[in-house]
This record gives sequence, C-alpha cells and structure tokens, in this order.
Amino acid sequence: MKDMAAPLASGLEGVVVAETRLSEVDGERGRLTLAGHDVEELAGDGGATFEDVCGLLWGGALPGAAEREAIRAAIAEGRARAFALLGRIGDALTARDGMDALRAAVAHLGSEAPPAAIAGAIATFAAAWARRAAGEAPVAPDPALRLSADYLRMARGAAASEAEARELDTYLVTVSDHGMNASTFAARVVTSTGSDAISAVVAAIGALKGPLHGGAPGPVLDMLDAIGAAAGGAAAGGAAAGGGGEPPAGSAERWVQAELAAGRRIMGMGHRIYRVRDPRAAVLERAIERLARTAGGARGARLALARAVERAAEAALRARHPDRPLRANVEFYTAVLLDALGLPRSLFSATFAVGRVAGWCAHIDEQRRAGRLIRPSSRYIGGVRPRVDTPPGGLI
Repeated sequence: MKDMAAPLASGLEGVVVAETRLSEVDGERGRLTLAGHDVEELAGDGGATFEDVCGLLWGGALPGAAEREAIRAAIAEGRARAFALLGRIGDALTARDGMDALRAAVAHLGSEAPPAAIAGAIATFAAAWARRAAGEAPVAPDPALRLSADYLRMARGAAASEAEARELDTYLVTVSDHGMNASTFAARVVTSTGSDAISAVVAAIGALKGPLHGGAPGPVLDMLDAIGAAAGGAAAGGAAAGGGGEPPAGSAERWVQAELAAGRRIMGMGHRIYRVRDPRAAVLERAIERLARTAGGARGARLALARAVERAAEAALRARHPDRPLRANVEFYTAVLLDALGLPRSLFSATFAVGRVAGWCAHIDEQRRAGRLIRPSSRYIGGVRPRVDTPPGGLI
C-alpha cells in the first residue's frame, strides 16, 4: 500500500520533474532567463528575432549570420509546405475557435517533422484561419521574409513595417519558453511515452487553449474596452477609436471594484509563479511605447488606458489580498501589443502558439534525451467494497 502520509503536491506545486538548459523562471525576483540570456536584454534592447531565439533554444547559442539565415530559410520552407496543405486538411480551418483550428490543422502534418517545419506550419495555419474567419482568402507566404514580418502580412493581408515586425519579434521571443508551464509539460509527458513530435505539439496546443494558461489575452482587451466605454468621452475614444487617452480619474478604480465585488477575476493580473510583476509585461510595455512613438495613432491612448487599469487593479487587489501579490502578467500587455499590431483578438492565443512552439520543440528534444516515462502517483480517496473470498469451485 502506498504511504498515505506522503506529501500531496496539488497541481505539482514545487515538484521538480526535469533538469533543463532552456529557461529558468525566478518568481521571487521577477526574472526570466532563456538559455543563459535575460529576457529583458534579449527581447528588448537586444532586438533578437524569432529566428534568433529558435537558434538559441534548439542549438544552445545565439546564431551567427549564416546560421540565422539557414533557420529563417527552413522556417520559411515550413510555411510554404503548410500553405500547400491547406486544400488537403478538410474542414480544420473552419472551426470557430482559432485554437481548435490550429490543433486540427497541425495534426495533419504527419507523425514527425523537424522543429523549423512545425514552427513555419503553425504560423501559416494560424494566419490562414484568421483570414478565413474574416471572410477572406488565405495569403501565400513570402519566403524572403522573416517569420514576424510574414506572419503579420499573412494574417492581416497587408505588409508589415519594419517597426511592426520588430515588435512582433519582441513578443515572440518573450513568450518562446517559460519553464515547466502547462503546455510545455503536456508536450513533455506525451514525448516521454515515446510518441511523435506532432502528437506532443497537438497536446501542447490543447493545454495552451485554456484560459488559465494562454487563453486570456483577448479578454484583457475586452476589459479595456469596457472600462473605456464606461468612462465615456476621451477614454472611450482612446480605447476603441483612436482618440483621447487615460480615462478620467476614478473610472478604472470603480470598474475594478465592481468586478471584484461581483466575484469576477481581473484578467491579466496575477501569476502562479511570479510574486512580483511579470518581467515579460515590462518587455511588452516598452515594445508598445516604441511602436506608439514610430507609428502613433491610437496606440499611445490604449497604452495610457492599460497603465491606468493596471494601477487600479494592483491597488485594489493589494487591499483585498495583502499577503498574496497579484500583479500584471504577460497577458496584460500582450493584448495591447497584438491589438496595436492589427491582429484580431480571436487570434491572440494562436499567436502565442506561434512563439511558444520554439520552446515546445526544444523541450521535446530534451525529453527524448532524458528517455524516461513521466508517471506521477495519485492518492486514492474513494471507497472500498468488502472483499468476499470465494472457495474453490466458485460455490459458497
């Protein structure tokens, strides 16, 4: 019989299941390290591209110019091959939810595919779904472009500026890996059984869909719209139509307090690991600032509104939960940045997958090298029927 006194780790809290070279999440100090590089230096001031972080996670070091070009070309080939499959994947991209469509489309890739092919395919499938959802035809990929520029072009039907491509790269690098998160763990569990890479990625997509993991950026934008509309005037225009800026004093506070009184969560606030502000939120906040300076328009107004809501939410949550830090997480400013880049909120979670696939593929490889089945234990708490001993011959 198993030891009933053994400690129970609900949600596997604090349980170490693997050694990894890929990333470290320091929740106490608010630091994320990607293969030895601080995310704020890599994705922010460092200006790394998605291809750079793929080279880092898949190869252990930032790529040089020649290797970066080889990675870019391989991912571009993956986009092209996936586009050629669109006519042969049935109704996968007709699903109403982008993550359902992505899961179904990726399953058509076959049992095995190299990381670059998977990364390229996810970008193509996500963009094609967005176009079809908007009643438009999918846009063929351009093999001359890096993934960030081509993804925006395929999803929006219009070319991206260099500033837009750069800030999408910032986002993709920022979310490329994040410790043993739910979707990464799902991919590693499937891999540990000896299954194929595509099955592992499909499992990861299913986990990422959940609102407690990657499915919340869209609702953050809904929240900002609601606060802007409730404030009226300048704030509503700033949030929805491009005018105005920060809402009138008190409007964000009143909205947040009403939501908490109704027992609802404030989207984009709080994180399972971080006891301080999510460092990825800071990276994305600065990306929006840069985009607002170069492109202008409603981007600055939306950022001002988001900052006001963050301040109000943080203060209200601190008052209600003084011993439980609940601060902005990555999804808070993800919503603002992806909206500023012209992506529909229905595509936000799939765009998360476009970046996170770099980490998934790296973890799949790492788990294969470990070569051990992941098989945790459970504690049975159900009833037990009395056992009846039957004599030989089956007669009582």
